[in-house]
Amino acid sequence: MTSRKRQSKSLPSSRRSKPRPGSQKRRPQPRRVALAKVKDNLSRYLRLAEDREILITRHGRPAGVLIGFQTEDDWFEYRLENHPEFLRHVAEARAAIRAGLGTRLDDLPR
Repeated sequence: MTSRKRQSKSLPSSRRSKPRPGSQKRRPQPRRVALAKVKDNLSRYLRLAEDREILITRHGRPAGVLIGFQTEDDWFEYRLENHPEFLRHVAEARAAIRAGLGTRLDDLPR
């Protein structure tokens, strides 16, 4: 009797799914890794960062965060979510809707 081989974690089919926006699931805590280890094996930690943030420490204290992206779309979403001008536009639009200055979908031409 032979045992089944485990799938490699690098295969796309074995990757964990990304939490959906607005998901109530708790995100896993970042993995803490010393800067020297990250420098020695950066490509490994970039792969690990696709699923979970890597907290890089220097002398045991937080020094930075390594965030990986599985796709180019993930990179684009990250940039958009953290772009100050985009966030300002969203805040202004929400304030306008609260003030009753928005356009109802029923009022748009079809």
